[in-house]
Amino acid sequence: MILREGSFLWYLYLDKIYCLLSLRNVKALMEYFHLLDAHHRNTLNDVLFFHFLHHVTNLKVTQIKIVFDMLDWTAIGEIGFDQFYMLVCILLSHQNHLQDQFMYRHSRAVFDLLDLNGELKLDASHFQMYRFLFNIKKQELRDLFHDFDITGDQMLDYKEFKLYTIFCTEKSIDKKKRKERQEERQKEKDKGKDKEKIHHLRKLYSSVFSHRSLL
Repeated sequence: MILREGSFLWYLYLDKIYCLLSLRNVKALMEYFHLLDAHHRNTLNDVLFFHFLHHVTNLKVTQIKIVFDMLDWTAIGEIGFDQFYMLVCILLSHQNHLQDQFMYRHSRAVFDLLDLNGELKLDASHFQMYRFLFNIKKQELRDLFHDFDITGDQMLDYKEFKLYTIFCTEKSIDKKKRKERQEERQKEKDKGKDKEKIHHLRKLYSSVFSHRSLL
C-alpha cells in the first residue's frame, strides 16, 4: 500500500513514539473530513469513502471495500470521524514504516478492529484479510500463529496478540539499530577512503613540486 504523494495526508505528521497526530493535525484532519462529508451528516458513506481512499492510496477496489466493512463497526453503511482518524493513523504508520510500533501502541484498538465477530479471539483469516494494512507477509502470518498461539486453538486472544506486538516492536528496533550500525561503519570506511585519497594527492603534489624545483 502506497500513500500518494501530494495528497492532503502526505503533509500530516505522525508521532514516531505514540503513533498519534498532534492537536493541530487533528483539527486540520477534522476540517478535511467535513469537506469530504458532502451530505453534512458527520459521516462518510461507502461511495465517499471509496473516492477518498482511491484518491490518497493505491489500494484496489476490493481492498477499499474490505477496509470500509472493517471500520463500519455498527454496520450502518457509514463511518464517523473516530474510525476515519484511526484509518489515517494506520495509513501514516504504513507510510513511515511504523506499522509494528502502531500495533504495539494501540494493540487493544487494533485487536478490537480485527475481531469482527466479537469473539475476543482472532483467527488466521482475520490477518489474511487485513495484513496489507500492516504489511504482514504470508510467512510472518504463519510464524505468528505458530509462535504465539500459546493455547494451541489456532486462534489468538488479546494477551497472545499483545505478545506478538511486543515481539514485532523489539524486532523492528533491533533491525533499525543494525541498519544504523551498518551505516556508521560505511561512513567510517568512506572516511578512511577519503583520507587515503588525500594522502595520495599530497604525495603526488609533493613529487610534482620537487620535480619542478630540480628543473
